[in-house]
Amino acid sequence: MPGIRETRTLPYSVEQMFDLVADVARYPEFLPWVVATRVKSDSDTEMVADLLVGFKAMREKFTSRVIKDRPGRLEVIYVDGPMRDLDNVWHFRALPDGGCELDFEVDFTFKNMMFEMLAGQYFDRAFRKMVAAFETRANELYGNSNSSAQSVA
Repeated sequence: MPGIRETRTLPYSVEQMFDLVADVARYPEFLPWVVATRVKSDSDTEMVADLLVGFKAMREKFTSRVIKDRPGRLEVIYVDGPMRDLDNVWHFRALPDGGCELDFEVDFTFKNMMFEMLAGQYFDRAFRKMVAAFETRANELYGNSNSSAQSVA
């Protein structure tokens, strides 16, 4: 299963970043390609949500279960959709001098191996664009950042 990982140092608290990432209902406001969301259930420890992702005339629905371990970790488990698998984990670690380190990993498998080979090369770019959208959203909500982004392949 191909995987991508991104690490960023941000000037925001782990609680702020956890809340931003856990607020799935607001994803259409700032995440590229997220057309709509529907939170089916939500508690302090778990959420089930649908995301409608679209590009031009293409639309696909993804259902995921989110395990919340506030404030340090969110695990997103793929339930249903057009892929074979799409799981990701967010880690938030407080830094001694303030701010936090955000570490985001995603593993994915397409149902069609040929499509995986073709789309996989674009998936990395799309993934990084989405991580940048979370950082931009944090800047809008919590103030400008002087973050340092590190990609880890």
